[in-house]
Amino acid sequence: MSTNEITIKAEITPNPNTLKFNVDRVLIENGSLNFPDRASAKGSLLPETLFNLENVLGVMAGRDFVTVTKMPAASWHVMAEPVANSIRSLLSAGQALFSSSLQATPAAEGHATANGDIEMKIRHILDNEIRPAVAMDGGDIVFCGYEDGVVTLHLQGSCSHCPSSIMTLKMGVENRLKSLIPEVREVVQV
Repeated sequence: MSTNEITIKAEITPNPNTLKFNVDRVLIENGSLNFPDRASAKGSLLPETLFNLENVLGVMAGRDFVTVTKMPAASWHVMAEPVANSIRSLLSAGQALFSSSLQATPAAEGHATANGDIEMKIRHILDNEIRPAVAMDGGDIVFCGYEDGVVTLHLQGSCSHCPSSIMTLKMGVENRLKSLIPEVREVVQV
């Protein structure tokens, strides 16, 4: 086997319409890039190529994986190999996979706000506990805000449109944040 051979392994996620394609290369240094539709992929080679495949509904890239969401009526038995082959081909070509103007969703950084301490605690828990766990399933959770006891988050990748996303949000994220930060009353998705 060549030392440059690219290994890609498809992995099921809790969302039956989404597969996580693990690659043995770093795609982005940290954070994630989310492409929820064809228009958002314009100018980025990897997601544009994947959206050109039949029945691709969404693409998200993490450090060393690509999460692809398909149309509900489509079959992974038909789609998985073309998706993996497209990713492998693009990685082998060595071209830039994403537009240089894109910014990955970074680990949350603390900002001085009226809710500064609480918000910093929330961001710390999200970045150190929740986002890594969600990334294992091919998704990401982005902090949007905190106000009056309500944390707003945006779910990406396998987490968006997942049948168990509400359970993840309420039973997982909300319970964890409430247990560590008494000021948190609720977690909602935007």
